[in-house]
Amino acid sequence: MTVNYLNYPYASQRMAVFAKKGMVATSQPLAANAGLDILKKGGNAVDAAIATAACLTVVEPTSNGIGGDAFALVWMNKSLYGLNASGPSPKSMSIDAVKARGLNELPKHGLIPVTVPGVPSAWAALSKRFGKLPLTEVLKPAIDYAENGFPLTPILGKYWNLAYTIFKKTFTGEEFQGWFDTFAPNGRAPKIGEMWSSPGHAKTLRLIAESNAESFYRGELASAIAEFSKKYNGFLSAEDLAEYMPEWVQPISVNYRGYDVWEIPPNGQGLVALLALNTLRGFQFTEKESANTYHKQIEAMKLAFADGKKYITDPSDMSITVNALLSDNFAAARRNLISEEAIHPEPGTPPSGGTVYLATADDEGNMVSYIQSNYMGFGSGIVVPGTGIALQNRGYDFSMDPTSENALKPGKRTYHTIIPGFLTKDGEAIGPFGVMGGYMQPQGHVQVVMNTIDFHLNPQAALDAARWQWIEGKKVLVEHHFPQHIAQELARRGHEIQVALDSGSFGRGQIIWRDPQTGVLSGGTEHRTDGAIAAW
Repeated sequence: MTVNYLNYPYASQRMAVFAKKGMVATSQPLAANAGLDILKKGGNAVDAAIATAACLTVVEPTSNGIGGDAFALVWMNKSLYGLNASGPSPKSMSIDAVKARGLNELPKHGLIPVTVPGVPSAWAALSKRFGKLPLTEVLKPAIDYAENGFPLTPILGKYWNLAYTIFKKTFTGEEFQGWFDTFAPNGRAPKIGEMWSSPGHAKTLRLIAESNAESFYRGELASAIAEFSKKYNGFLSAEDLAEYMPEWVQPISVNYRGYDVWEIPPNGQGLVALLALNTLRGFQFTEKESANTYHKQIEAMKLAFADGKKYITDPSDMSITVNALLSDNFAAARRNLISEEAIHPEPGTPPSGGTVYLATADDEGNMVSYIQSNYMGFGSGIVVPGTGIALQNRGYDFSMDPTSENALKPGKRTYHTIIPGFLTKDGEAIGPFGVMGGYMQPQGHVQVVMNTIDFHLNPQAALDAARWQWIEGKKVLVEHHFPQHIAQELARRGHEIQVALDSGSFGRGQIIWRDPQTGVLSGGTEHRTDGAIAAW
């Protein structure tokens, strides 16, 4: 039977999912169920998050991998904790070192933009501090899928084939052969519904589990990574891996209409979402499907990005504090710039002073908002032979301008796009939320938060709503089902509106809300991908 799994000519509808004992929401059904299996074996929300995340490196490699970065917000015992597991640039990597190789810009692919991976350290740190089950148990589902294979889901297959089509034309160096051996073993991308396995990936996951990630940073895996990097003149070294540790951080927030919206502090771009919400809370919104509502959202987001791109980098290199950027006076000044017409955004002066997302919850009230990424799909295009380790290209986001706050320096963490979100009210957890997708992420966070708080949409409807995406200047992309009459009115206000036929760039979100009185969980998942909720 010949079937097109990317053709859905009839409208379908998802309903919000309810459960009491546990819930896992993510972009791939097998990964969601892996997390649920761990909950049923006595694990908590953290164990489930790690299991799901590890599984996603296998069953959704188009968006993340073992060689990427990760961030987490963990609600445990009525407190919120933040984990920054983004890795720095190698110690030998600098603007001068890159220019010495005849480059004035950082390349997207190859070993040059590879930074220290943080994903395995995130799993180990989360497990050590909050987990109930050992990593050897928690990583079993991921190991099983890597060893025995799984069938590709529709959106996964779509982006896998797109990547292969591009890579076979552009990846000509022998350092890229590991990618083709791993992800195109039959001389092509695997098809939707076709089985794919990665024995090397399984071996790597087993070594990570048995050593609590020590092998990746100071053992057998670290040696394999460092030797491969050295062979092909990369910057990443054994010393860079050995010295890396993830960082527990204090989450940052703004109060938006009685709810505290939480993000990870810089170097992540969660601050951009908070800047926009801080500006928007000075307006009153009574109607969602209104040109005035969308106009103010877009204008606030443009201003937030202008400030974020200027100031966000490794905290040690930021010239402006987070508190200054989130001050009431700065928000008021930015709000005053929003008129009835679209503007070209410029950064303000405050007072001195390529991803997968998952959400988990258990029956004890613990919850996790977790995100990990290789950046730009498969990342650098580099896979360490025989390991399944696809290395990220996060270094591409550094600036080669030495005067920029995000200028490339040795051992520095760059401006980071991946951000988990969390919502609380009056000291009680409401729950985790997130929208993956590069620079769409803070825009998705703002839209989901406002859909929930201002317009009272349930978690599924909050994700289903048509999205907009500011690109640059006055250019705004809207989904094909965005209301046409509103798009036309926005155009009259000076916005350069473009309608996207494909929703792939508008992010993929997940939400789990918890009723503080009953403990009942309600969840929504993303229709723009192979999203699924596993509940118990």
